[in-house]
Amino acid sequence: MSGPSSSYAEIAPPSVADSDEIDSLPSSSAGSSTSVSPSEESDAEREWRESLQQLELLLTMVLVPYLGKYFGRKCAYWGWAKFMEWKYPVSVEITNPGLFKAAGAVEAVASL
Repeated sequence: MSGPSSSYAEIAPPSVADSDEIDSLPSSSAGSSTSVSPSEESDAEREWRESLQQLELLLTMVLVPYLGKYFGRKCAYWGWAKFMEWKYPVSVEITNPGLFKAAGAVEAVASL
C-alpha cells in the first residue's frame, strides 16, 4: 500500500460554495410543512400496533391450531403405518395421496 489509488486522488476537496449549499438546507429539527404532528404520529402508530395485534390473533387463533391438527394427524398416520409394519407383517400403502391429503384437511377443519 504505497499511497492512495488514482481514483481517490482525483476527487476534489469540497469548496466553500458546497458548504454554503449544505448550510442552506433545512435541518430535520426545524419543523417543515411536510412533518407529521405528534398526535397524528401517535394515531398512525396506534393503528399500526392494532393491525399487528389483529394479525397475531389470526395466526394464534386460526392458523396455528389448524396446521398443528393437520400435521399432527399426518404424523400419527405415518407413525401408525410404521408401527403396523414393524409389529405385524402388513404393508400399509396409500393408494391415492391427493385424496388422503384432502381427507386429512377436511377432518382437521370439520371439528374446528
